[in-house]
Amino acid sequence: MDIRDQLYDHVPRLRRYARALTGHADLADDLVQDTLERALSRHTMFEAGTNVRAWLFTIMHNLFLNQRRRASAQASHVSLDETDLVEREVAVPVDPARRLEIRDLDQALQHLPVEQRAIVLLVGLEDMSYADVAASLQVPIGTVMSRLSRGRQRLRELMSGGAPAGQPAKLKVVR
Repeated sequence: MDIRDQLYDHVPRLRRYARALTGHADLADDLVQDTLERALSRHTMFEAGTNVRAWLFTIMHNLFLNQRRRASAQASHVSLDETDLVEREVAVPVDPARRLEIRDLDQALQHLPVEQRAIVLLVGLEDMSYADVAASLQVPIGTVMSRLSRGRQRLRELMSGGAPAGQPAKLKVVR
C-alpha cells in the first residue's frame, strides 16, 4: 500500500485527536494539515512494517508542542465563532443535558496539562495501546500509565465540580 493511501486512512483519527487536543476546529485543521505535510515530506524516514498510526501521532504531538511553545511567546487569538464549537461539531441528538455534558467534558479536557490530555485522548478516544502511546509520545510505558491515571482522576474531579488547576478550590460551608 502506498504511503499516501495509508495517510489517507488515518485522517479521520488525526482530525478527531487534533480537535480534542487543541479545542478549536481551525487550529485542529491546521495541525492535521501540518502533520500530513510533514509525513509526506519525510515519508522516507518511516520504517516499513512499523505502526503508521503511532508515527503520525508522534508527528502531530511534536508539532502541537512546538506550536504551543511558539504561541506562548505571542498573543493568542480566540475566535468568537469558537464558543459554540461543541454544539456545532459534535453530532449528537438534540438533548440539552447531553450537549452540556459534552461541553463540560471538552472544557475539563482543556484544563488538563498537555501531557495528561494527550495520553487521555490517545488511550480513551483513539483506543491506542499503552505501548503505542509510549512510542508515539516517546515516553516510558510507566509514564503513560501514571499520566493516564492522574489525568482520569483530574477529569473525574473537574466533571464533579472540582476547581480547574491553578484556581482555588471552592470551599464547602458546613453548618
